[in-house]
Amino acid sequence: MANQVEPELTKPLFDFLQKERFVLLATIDHETGGTNVSAISWLLAKNEKTILFAVDNRSRIVTNIEHNPKIVINVIANESTYSISGNARIRQRKMEDVPLKLAQIQMDVEEVRDVMFYGSKISVAPEYEKTYDLKAAKRLDTQVMEALKKA
Repeated sequence: MANQVEPELTKPLFDFLQKERFVLLATIDHETGGTNVSAISWLLAKNEKTILFAVDNRSRIVTNIEHNPKIVINVIANESTYSISGNARIRQRKMEDVPLKLAQIQMDVEEVRDVMFYGSKISVAPEYEKTYDLKAAKRLDTQVMEALKKA
């Protein structure tokens, strides 16, 4: 049975992407032409066709997107795994109201594909912990997510 393909985020996936989440981001490496995969957490679905995310502005992700805008975001949500593909562009090189030098990137969603293998579901969603000052981490997370919401 073929996996479901949608032209935009479904309502449950949109709702899931309304707060900081662990996702994998795949870009095309500007030097090798191969795939580059990174874990990120600061992202927000602005609407069903637009996802914003923030990364260090010196990140390889930024350079890769400048050379090739094609990206894929892999999300584990709602007992499944989704591949969200589209084109990205740098909206801001240095986000305002955020103390770190973070770039704000916009992804225009072209396709959402449920890529979970047949006859299975995710029984335990991935979790992560901040390993530095928890108070500082919470403050920074709030600043970044608020900046993405204002965009």
